[in-house]
Amino acid sequence: MAANPMISPTRAKAMLDNLTGNFNSLYINIYTGALEATCGTSTSGTQLAALQFGGTAFGASVDGASTGIMTATANAITPDTNADNTGTAGHFRVQASDGSGTVTAQGTCGTSSADMILNTTSITAGDTVACTSFTITLPDGSGAD
Repeated sequence: MAANPMISPTRAKAMLDNLTGNFNSLYINIYTGALEATCGTSTSGTQLAALQFGGTAFGASVDGASTGIMTATANAITPDTNADNTGTAGHFRVQASDGSGTVTAQGTCGTSSADMILNTTSITAGDTVACTSFTITLPDGSGAD
């Protein structure tokens, strides 16, 4: 039995815009070590820094048309100008507060080829840590609505 459900571009855009609206003013906590198995798994690693989304975390999503991918790009993210600890950044968790609270999202971080792009992964206590790129994507049916 085939299983290829598709979401119309209009619905995918609405869903992604709704999802990214939940990131407004949340913190992006950067940790050492490997990514947790799920968002519900207790946080591991040492917290290195805490960045923060603005009051409007993302702009409106954009339909990739022929690619079948809807994309939302984060607006400017407030850097942490005084990193908490020294270590190598391995993953991030998006939470309601600085290092605590329910995890809304998580992923890998790096200077390229990661879910979230940072200015550096080699962090020293007191350094500035900045996010240079963060996007969320959602596939769509790339067809007529």
